[in-house]
Amino acid sequence: MYLDEVKTLLADVLNLGPGAQALTADSPLLGAIPELDSMAVVSVIAAIEDRFGVMIDDDDISASTFETVGSLARFVEQKTGQ
Repeated sequence: MYLDEVKTLLADVLNLGPGAQALTADSPLLGAIPELDSMAVVSVIAAIEDRFGVMIDDDDISASTFETVGSLARFVEQKTGQ
């Protein structure tokens, strides 16, 4: 699973600093991390595309994708075909 990579990506894009180490698969994202606003979601998607070499269509994204760190890691795993 891509949990550690996604945590690092979120820390980098959202500038979470050392607090990112406390993130777990069950950590909520949308509505729980103030830095993750609508513009940050776009930045996270772009960072996923760049870091993992995938293309993400608008139809691929839903609120459930950004529900938790684990759901985002599973999404990345699905997009990379792993």
